[in-house]
Amino acid sequence: MSRKEAILGLAYISPWLIGFVVFTAGPVIASAYLSLTDYAILAPPKFVGLANYTHALSGQDGIFWKAVYNTAYFAVIFVPMSIVGSLATALLLNIKIRGQSVFRTMFFVPSITPAVATVILWIWILSPDYGPLNDILWGIGIPGPGWLGSPVWSKPALILMSLWGAVGGSTMIIFLAGLQGIPQELYEAADIDGATWWQGFRDVTLPMLSPSIFFNLVVGMIAAFRVFTAAYVATSGGPMYSTEFYMLYLFTNAFNYLYMGFASALAWMFVVAILLLVALQLYLGSKWVYYEGAAPE
Repeated sequence: MSRKEAILGLAYISPWLIGFVVFTAGPVIASAYLSLTDYAILAPPKFVGLANYTHALSGQDGIFWKAVYNTAYFAVIFVPMSIVGSLATALLLNIKIRGQSVFRTMFFVPSITPAVATVILWIWILSPDYGPLNDILWGIGIPGPGWLGSPVWSKPALILMSLWGAVGGSTMIIFLAGLQGIPQELYEAADIDGATWWQGFRDVTLPMLSPSIFFNLVVGMIAAFRVFTAAYVATSGGPMYSTEFYMLYLFTNAFNYLYMGFASALAWMFVVAILLLVALQLYLGSKWVYYEGAAPE
């Protein structure tokens, strides 16, 4: 009977197993091998050992480390701003007012707008010649920058573009759920003790929200390091490689130059880097994340 149940269970999940082996596990194993080869699709793979990795890390093409810097720059600025902005939005949307559900919907809609449509809209908004943002800046006496056409302002422009959808998206929803899960008795006890709003936020809200903050921090960091669509559609890595992010650099090598072996090596270095960063965050999270019923280490 147990053998029949096991066979029946495997039969039920066989579509998923086949899909996982063919479309996930198989390509992962293949990419690990291809990362050790010189492979350009049109010719058979030629084993070269760690040459792809040393080529990237040595910076021989002059772009790899620039892509790493651009990606780190984006992540370091975008992640804290998105978390602070999402938390502030969640606090506002948690206030009991008439039409609360309407406001929540309005803030959430930008996050489900198609990414390409969002980028095209922002290309128009950030246009240095006829964009409304520069018109507003000129109206108050501030010269508008070149935004996407400037090596200095291109990354801040993409950060601004990404924040528009991130502040009201899933990060805000998670914070909103966390806020609604905080026992009201804690705020009542703080009021009885004479705590101000800031003291209640610092000593009650933030500790109780620390698991949500930690989750959003990890997920947001991974998403920030995977930034691709905005740069690909808006700037294609320019001007002067100022928006050549890591995933765009990997995509260019894989599908423009057909350097599949080198692109596979880039992908595996990215995976290792993300795993190390997540492990570091998990270690540091044990120092400040508070779980109800347990004190932080």
